[in-house]
Amino acid sequence: MNIIFVLIPIAILFVIIAAVVFFWAIRSEQFEDLDRQGSNILFDEDKTPGQGAKDSTDDRQP
Repeated sequence: MNIIFVLIPIAILFVIIAAVVFFWAIRSEQFEDLDRQGSNILFDEDKTPGQGAKDSTDDRQP
């Protein structure tokens, strides 16, 4: 029965920490643009198709 007196404050502490992290994420605008990151993985325009193979052969040259 004494373990309840330990677990309840720990559970309350976890809830407070989760609330602080959630409100920090809202204030730092983490949830403002949810679609951009999802589309960035689909439309990666930084590399050309043959660029990955060229980079690996450049490392072997003296």
